[in-house]
Amino acid sequence: MKIGFIGDIVGKPGRVMLQTHLKKIRQEHGLDCVIANGENASHGFGIGIEHAKELLSYGVDVISGGNHSWDKKEIIPLLDILPIVRPINYPEGVAGSGVKILTIGNERVGIVNILGHYGMPMVENPFLHAQKAIKRLKEEEIKTIVIDFHAEATSEKYAMFHLLKSRVSAILGTHTHVGTDDLQIDQGTCFVSDVGLTGCRDGVIGMDKTAPLKRFLTGLPASLEIPKTCKKIFQMIVLEVDEDVCKDAFKIRILEEQSALITGAIHEQ
Repeated sequence: MKIGFIGDIVGKPGRVMLQTHLKKIRQEHGLDCVIANGENASHGFGIGIEHAKELLSYGVDVISGGNHSWDKKEIIPLLDILPIVRPINYPEGVAGSGVKILTIGNERVGIVNILGHYGMPMVENPFLHAQKAIKRLKEEEIKTIVIDFHAEATSEKYAMFHLLKSRVSAILGTHTHVGTDDLQIDQGTCFVSDVGLTGCRDGVIGMDKTAPLKRFLTGLPASLEIPKTCKKIFQMIVLEVDEDVCKDAFKIRILEEQSALITGAIHEQ
């Protein structure tokens, strides 16, 4: 099975890159399903109904989230209807689910969304919730498990990797918007600290640079906005999974209309 995972899609530039490239990539690489983090897809903050349906129309099968999952109130009633997963470690009773099960032919894929602790809203322990979710999925005989770990701290992400290594197919970091060069496979588990954003690449983590510079220079608040024009990037991890074991993985990066840059994973012995 081949699974594609797209990092944080930021605003219209990110959506445009999906519209331009995703269907072609699905066909070229024979992807069986695509997961995409969409919590910044609507103007950089949250995801609205229109934009959720837009991403699905471009070839996304499941949309994952993070701390901005709740920013667009219109989406909350549909979290249990649309193929959207939100962080699992919010308190009981919160709308939506932290786990989605995707059926592909005779196989099932468990998709788990987890929110880190450092620099994030107050949520329950991500490590304990991860273990509980995996236990439940294994009891349902779901072997292929992909985790979107939406966290600020690289240390948290590596700790989660070591906790769950050999027990899940992939742990893919999101949230920082900055792609990292540590794609690896160890004991059948693929890991990367952060997939990196899909959207504007010449601002500050997908946003126009004017407001962040004002904040850093003056300490005063300023509203973050998506640039009207920018240089764009598309970033995706592709997993080759045999039941629960990730056999191979590579990263696809596309800058505007240039040819794709493909980087393979390090295979630990």
